[in-house]
Amino acid sequence: MLDGITFAQASDGLGKCLTAERGAPSAPLGEAKDYRIVLAAKSTGGSVPGDNFHVVGVREDPAGMRVVCDIEDGVASGFSTGTSADDSPDAGPVVPDLNAGGLFQPSATDKGSWKLPFRWAVVGTVEPSVAEVSVSYGDATRQAVLDHGWFVASGVLDRQVTAAPHIKGYDSSGKLLYDSDQDKGWARMLP
Repeated sequence: MLDGITFAQASDGLGKCLTAERGAPSAPLGEAKDYRIVLAAKSTGGSVPGDNFHVVGVREDPAGMRVVCDIEDGVASGFSTGTSADDSPDAGPVVPDLNAGGLFQPSATDKGSWKLPFRWAVVGTVEPSVAEVSVSYGDATRQAVLDHGWFVASGVLDRQVTAAPHIKGYDSSGKLLYDSDQDKGWARMLP
């Protein structure tokens, strides 16, 4: 939980998103209590005013399922689901969530006019061989938190950027296992 968001607020927001999407043709979404919240952070940098935040919840069953949703002034808005099973068969030991770009860039309508400072985050999955993940974005590098097969990194930008976050994963001996610059599925530049 970041930016003063409480677990109760994040759980309530996740519940609102799941209720709003209950009829979606995707995998069964379940209830907020079925998820482990790995991130709740203010949604900043865009043109939507108000008290807005992102929440990311993950499930064990079905394995690797994740939801990212936005809460704008207490109302569910913007919703994305996915599973680690969506990844290609040749996925590496670190798999950034390609559908969670809204966590590290404003919407397309705000391209070129970010409101600063901008809270960003990157989420994805890691294999057990990964002991450390670092994410460089703007002028800073952050160590990700690893949590039951997921990674989460966050920071604050004080300037607009054009390069996407650069992600690296290492084993316990410090050997590089993953570099997003070598990942054909990860764009190096923001759209």
